[in-house]
Amino acid sequence: MALQSSLSIDDVKHDEYDDDGHIKPTGSGVLSLVSAITKFIFFKDVARRYTGSRIEDETITLDFVKKMMDDFKNPKCLHRRYAYKIVLQIKKILKALPSLVDITVPHGKHITVCGDVHGQFYDLLNIFELNGLPSEENPYLFNGDFVDRGSFSLEVILTLFAFKCMSPSAIYLGRGNHESRRMNKKCGFEGEVRSKLNGGFVKLFAEVFCCLSLAHVINKKVFVVHGGLFSVDGVKLSDIRSINRFCEPPDEGLMHDLLWSDPQYLPGRGPSKRGYELFCFGEDVTKRFLKDNNLDLVVRSHESKRKGYEIQHDGKLITVFSAPNYCDQMGNRGAFIRFEAPDLKPKIVTFEAVPHPDVKPMAYANNFHRWF
Repeated sequence: MALQSSLSIDDVKHDEYDDDGHIKPTGSGVLSLVSAITKFIFFKDVARRYTGSRIEDETITLDFVKKMMDDFKNPKCLHRRYAYKIVLQIKKILKALPSLVDITVPHGKHITVCGDVHGQFYDLLNIFELNGLPSEENPYLFNGDFVDRGSFSLEVILTLFAFKCMSPSAIYLGRGNHESRRMNKKCGFEGEVRSKLNGGFVKLFAEVFCCLSLAHVINKKVFVVHGGLFSVDGVKLSDIRSINRFCEPPDEGLMHDLLWSDPQYLPGRGPSKRGYELFCFGEDVTKRFLKDNNLDLVVRSHESKRKGYEIQHDGKLITVFSAPNYCDQMGNRGAFIRFEAPDLKPKIVTFEAVPHPDVKPMAYANNFHRWF
């Protein structure tokens, strides 16, 4: 069932803020869900002493995004009013997209595909330093798992969402298995949102994550998905387009497979190290899927790789992972892939982790789950 938001800008009531942009206590009793969310959030005046980035006239501009990223780097929080505006705008944009998005890269132009970022905001900034900011001339596709594990997930997701709001064709966003309430509760994002914004935003982010597309196809040749392929043969792109994605990830079916499956070196399908309900797929499965859909290559993410990437299945499948030194302990490099039209030959760029403030991964996670 689709998760629907009952809020709009017109629903938001006025309130008073302290100098840091936090709601002043009102002493009121139990509130309805809508009232509770609006009580966290805004819409009278941003505190006069707030010096952070501001959205003027409802328009998210490049200057705003640059200022916001600079504030995050310092670090400094974004006022809840503007966080809410970003989330509200991105939901509308994402909801209008299909479950499978076709991307057209004109002759001589390029697109950059990034894998998991997992809340590593300072490494995201490094990607932009190495490869340029997202723009219509320099578009990106981020392939899921934007949040969790790393403790700067809110900074990552607000940055990616803001770029998408600024210019929808500058950045494409695919859903990962961590864009779900179950994973966010276990792996830190929910706790981080409650700490940095408020509990009301947890539901809003969950609604937005249910609007994310499940896969992308670049120039009708490169299939990009977070996890991998399917537990059955014969799946066509039209089947993916028809998935009703406006829900929490199910425990089986095409959507489940797209978010969770992994490749293996053996042919056929086999058990997954992730759990009994999951599976891995071999080279023969990949080649059949590509042939059935007249595609050339599968690009997926979902797994940390020592070099930041791995090429498998006779060159027909590439895993790309963009969170270097994952969880501050894996020692892996990060990578992204640059495709230039018309040949779309993958150019893989790897990079090392950069320093970040002394906040440990999983800092906001439930204490029990920090051990796993």
